[in-house]
Amino acid sequence: MKIILTHEVSGLGAAGDVVEVKDGYGRNYLLPKGLALPWTKGGQKQVDSINRARQTRAVKSLEQAQSAKGTLENTKVTLPARAGDNGRLFGGVTTAEIAEAVQASGGGSIDRRTVEVPSPIRTTGEHTVTVRLHPEVLATVTLNVVAAK
Repeated sequence: MKIILTHEVSGLGAAGDVVEVKDGYGRNYLLPKGLALPWTKGGQKQVDSINRARQTRAVKSLEQAQSAKGTLENTKVTLPARAGDNGRLFGGVTTAEIAEAVQASGGGSIDRRTVEVPSPIRTTGEHTVTVRLHPEVLATVTLNVVAAK
């Protein structure tokens, strides 16, 4: 299935890219969540306009992303979560909770979809997460998960 991405999808592409995906992935995940549109000849015009807009913003956003990277990597992020006596969390830490904790600690506003967690966070302690600020800029954030009182 050929689709046009409307948002950045990790491991697949950026907004405006035309990609080929398996039918089920496109039909059951990308299209319902609004991350993509089906590819049509008329849709190609939309792709061209998205790419032109992206190119005009690319230089500004790259500079902003690099300055935000410095801010994020120097920010101490503490996230309280419900945990048992042995340090194991009740549930896990979501990307939305991480984004809120970053904003609360003064790291700026980030979108939860840009937070990439290598493995589910289910214990207290220090964890490393990655924030994709720009296709070329990744910021590494150290997240300290503590038991909520």
